[in-house]
Amino acid sequence: MKSIINFFASGQGFFIDFIRVAIFVVMVWIGGLKAFNYEADGIVPFVINSPFMKFFYHNTGNTTKNDKGETVAEYNLYKNLEGKTVQKNIDWHKSNGTYTFSYGLGSVIVIIGLSVLLGIWFPRIGFWGGILTAGMSIITLTFLITTPEVYVSNLGGDFQTPQYGFPYLSGAGRLVIKDIIMLAGGLIIASDSAKKIIKLFY
Repeated sequence: MKSIINFFASGQGFFIDFIRVAIFVVMVWIGGLKAFNYEADGIVPFVINSPFMKFFYHNTGNTTKNDKGETVAEYNLYKNLEGKTVQKNIDWHKSNGTYTFSYGLGSVIVIIGLSVLLGIWFPRIGFWGGILTAGMSIITLTFLITTPEVYVSNLGGDFQTPQYGFPYLSGAGRLVIKDIIMLAGGLIIASDSAKKIIKLFY
């Protein structure tokens, strides 16, 4: 047991570098997917409801009637299910600026991922990579406040107390809440890089 404890105690530096690699993989993979329409379509509810990001789109705040005559946010009528594309939906997203924004966002995310990985060898770059990872995660976590789709919708049912709304996270919400781990990871690698900077340059 003591040898296991010693292994983990002496391996902190390796594990912090593993956090860097893990963040790099997530950032480059997800950032790269932003070049594909299905991923760009999927982030619309987050961006269009965010006070920090919605100005990147052209159709924010628009409402319309659905098939039932209910007033809904316009973007809800132009969702492309993953694995399926409908031309009128694609046309709406083009006019909205969905794809242009997604390409830019993806590029930024990939750059952050690369800067985090380079922190293994270049602590000054890694420091800013950690700060940017933490900052991006804070913005993402605000989606828990601004995006209705992160909670289960009330679609009715047979139960007297259906489980919907806060705190019942939907699939999208469960994806967002995990960014608290990215926030912690970004702060850890920023702190580790700062220690290396002090040791090397001050």
